[in-house]
Amino acid sequence: MNKKAAFITLGCKLNFAETSTFARQFAAEGWDEVKPGPGVDVVVINTCSVTEHADKKCRNLIRRLHKVAPEARIAITGCYAQLKPQEILEIDGVDLVVGTERKGELVPLILSLFKAGDGDAPSRQQGYSCDVDAVDNFFPAYASGERTRSFLKVQDGCDYHCAYCTVPLARGRSRNLPVAELVAQAREIAAQGIVEVVLTGVNTGDFGKTTGESFLSLLQALNEVPGIERYRISSIEPNLLTEEILRWIASGTKFLPHFHIPIQAGCNKTLKAMHRRYTAEQFEAKIALIRDILEKPEERYTRVFFGIDVIVGFPGETEEDFEETYRLLERVRPAFLHIFPYSRRAGTPAAERPDQVQESVKTARVQRLEALSDRLHAAFTAANAGRPAKVLFESTMKGGKMFGYTENYLRVERPYDKDLIGKIVEVTV
Repeated sequence: MNKKAAFITLGCKLNFAETSTFARQFAAEGWDEVKPGPGVDVVVINTCSVTEHADKKCRNLIRRLHKVAPEARIAITGCYAQLKPQEILEIDGVDLVVGTERKGELVPLILSLFKAGDGDAPSRQQGYSCDVDAVDNFFPAYASGERTRSFLKVQDGCDYHCAYCTVPLARGRSRNLPVAELVAQAREIAAQGIVEVVLTGVNTGDFGKTTGESFLSLLQALNEVPGIERYRISSIEPNLLTEEILRWIASGTKFLPHFHIPIQAGCNKTLKAMHRRYTAEQFEAKIALIRDILEKPEERYTRVFFGIDVIVGFPGETEEDFEETYRLLERVRPAFLHIFPYSRRAGTPAAERPDQVQESVKTARVQRLEALSDRLHAAFTAANAGRPAKVLFESTMKGGKMFGYTENYLRVERPYDKDLIGKIVEVTV
């Protein structure tokens, strides 16, 4: 009987791409993928550490898994594993902690725990972290297993060192594979019948640091891959989404009018304290430029889906600072807000500041932005009602319905029809 492995992903799309790659590596060794629970041999948890809540969620998950499957070997990787390996090793049930530099060795290290009969298999409670400044390898990854969409990792690491963020400490400096290798991976994805690819990375638009290539050259090469019909660009810094890229996208490419862009704050004082690389005015101008290039006058505020990241309660943020952010977001009119209360992270400059914002104040500001997001999304949806759109339907069925997403990321439901799964269908929203 084949051994059984289960996988749990916490955090970003990048982690999902990496976890899917771990699963393929296990399958190549003859393992079966199962859900976490009794009878499983190994559970791999790919962790996030963007907030203290993310760390706590991982710790609680480990304890629950060890309780329901005490014989299972538990292996931890991801950002939390890099930042706090010893803290994780002290949790009952953990066998292996693998940091950033050795992520590509995760599966061989786990398999070595199951050497049969030689008595030389490594013991439990092993940690493999590293000096993140020494990280220079790239773990290639893409998500598979879905019939409709894949996440392709095109970049890793970050050189920005924002005042609140531990990601550069967890993932190292910005690096990437050559364009040719990523095109080869996109061809593998297309061979599986997948028609939509989401480009993922820590700082996606920073592509090219290690190969001397440009992000635009990557987009242009991927656009020529047969079989892939749609691309989305995941989180990209506003200063890296250039006019040249935008005009190329608008020229009739496979890249969709859907952008996930962080602003983090709409107040210049806060942006400067965060060590961000743009002003509120530059951000607003970039959104206007995107609309000018990708939306016709009659489509204003309806064609491009903007998902905007914003942090509330950064140290020193006053009520007036927050109001500046709120008013800017009202003017920009994104389709959705991804809202994060500031989380104090050890090792970052912001954590040392004495002017921390009270949790109750953060909560109140989050609630105000959530209400704004609901209003903005409802307006965006209503503005698209009655319009033709192309929807890629997914395999999930719930209540006799299936769902899919339009080019500008509106979720559409219709009665389940297995013949339409994985296909792009014209509908009226």
